[in-house]
Amino acid sequence: MSERRPRPAAKKAMKSGWRRALTPAQPPEPPPPEPSEPAGTPEQAEAVSVVQAALYRDGVRVSSPATLAETFRELREQPSGMAWIGLARPTEDELLSLAAEFDLHPLSIEDALEAHQRPKLERYGDTLFVVLRAARYLDAPEEVDFGELHVFVGPDFVITVRHGAAPDLSAVRLRMEETPELLKLGPEAVLYAILDAVVDGYEPVVAGVQIDIDEIETEVFRGDPEVSRRIYELSREMVEFQRATRPLVGMLHGLMAGFSKYGTDEELQRYLRDVADHVTHTSERVDGFRQALTEILTVNATRVTQQQNAEMRALAEAGFEQNEEIKRISSWAAILFAPTLVGTIYGMNFQHMPELSWRFGYPFAIGLMGVICAGLYVIFKRRGWL
Repeated sequence: MSERRPRPAAKKAMKSGWRRALTPAQPPEPPPPEPSEPAGTPEQAEAVSVVQAALYRDGVRVSSPATLAETFRELREQPSGMAWIGLARPTEDELLSLAAEFDLHPLSIEDALEAHQRPKLERYGDTLFVVLRAARYLDAPEEVDFGELHVFVGPDFVITVRHGAAPDLSAVRLRMEETPELLKLGPEAVLYAILDAVVDGYEPVVAGVQIDIDEIETEVFRGDPEVSRRIYELSREMVEFQRATRPLVGMLHGLMAGFSKYGTDEELQRYLRDVADHVTHTSERVDGFRQALTEILTVNATRVTQQQNAEMRALAEAGFEQNEEIKRISSWAAILFAPTLVGTIYGMNFQHMPELSWRFGYPFAIGLMGVICAGLYVIFKRRGWL
């Protein structure tokens, strides 16, 4: 980090204007459009990746170079200035040119090129390399979009490499430029302003997730069949959110541990502690969200099981009633079959049959039919079939 010391006037102005600078007095400028794939000449490709580059002296912008080469040249011509370079998905050649100009460590360049890094803080000599995971809540699809930001902070330069739409660093630059006394503090103030912007960006995400969880609870008790999928997707987003916020707590404490060694301004120290408090609060909220989603998923699984048991019980009851009906039908079929069997036997047209000429043959047959029917009725009645 830089060894510069702020002038007394800058300290006084910072005490009264730091929070004012970080609270937008007017709507921030819209973020620059996302860069498309580089095409055409190398100069055109570089212009696509370089979102914005500026040189500052005493907290005031003195020039806005269009390319990295111009930025390097003008910074050499102004030894007391500070360069703030913003890149979006830069090419390997651009990062290598930055490494050659500012003596950046190859490992940090490799991380910035590949992206997909976890938040971390590394110190390479006089240069700090910071990886941040920004987040924003998308209202239409009701999901969390994560972006990755790599920040190189040296004695006279700040380089930001953005992978994704978040965060909106143009708003951070605008706020800092509106309060020049803050920029006089050098690259450290820019780093802490970026940290604050990333952390402040978590608040709308926390609010959006809280609304989603409230809606999910309603859907669970309403029996929405799609709620399980929504719980699972939101749980995955909370895992990513934890990976973005948890490491920040340790990173900020690491920065605070170097206050005395690197002579960090006292007001910046207070500001960093405030950012650390916000990160800790956000991390605790995210942990609470994960716990709540786990409990909601358990409740939903219990309700699904209960519903399935109720359906199985209803099916069993329907099957039991069906069996009872079959028993009744079968019993009456058997009772009616007995006299039919007797009548069929005595109705056969054979010349020589027992009881064919018997005077009491007909009453006997009728009585036999009645006895058999009555006997079957009693048997089925005792067994509960009728």
